[in-house]
Amino acid sequence: MRLHHVQVGLPAGGEDRARDFYATGLGLTEIAKPAELARRGGVWFRSPGGAEIHLGVEDPHRPPRRAHPALAVDSEAELEALGDHLAELGHDVDWSQRENAEAFQRFHVHDPFGNRIEVVWVVAEG
Repeated sequence: MRLHHVQVGLPAGGEDRARDFYATGLGLTEIAKPAELARRGGVWFRSPGGAEIHLGVEDPHRPPRRAHPALAVDSEAELEALGDHLAELGHDVDWSQRENAEAFQRFHVHDPFGNRIEVVWVVAEG
């Protein structure tokens, strides 16, 4: 079994801001929603590895305090470059927990709607 997608919320009308963060910032590719679901609003993205993040309209939107998706990159250089890129775009990238887990390094960032996103580089499998 593998993870297909995770859904996070966004307020109505937030699709363009989501595109700026998830596509321009994180480098994910927007994918078309099925017609029946597209009428509800929101936007979907896919990572190069195939995992998807679906943003669904919530009214009112209340971002979770702790629940979050984690996206994995392939190298320490990629982790640092992505963190730098997001910071250059004006996002607050939090490296405070970078090395507090033996198996991976990471940073956290919030999307424009307050959803926490973790980006990890797996140092050691196991």
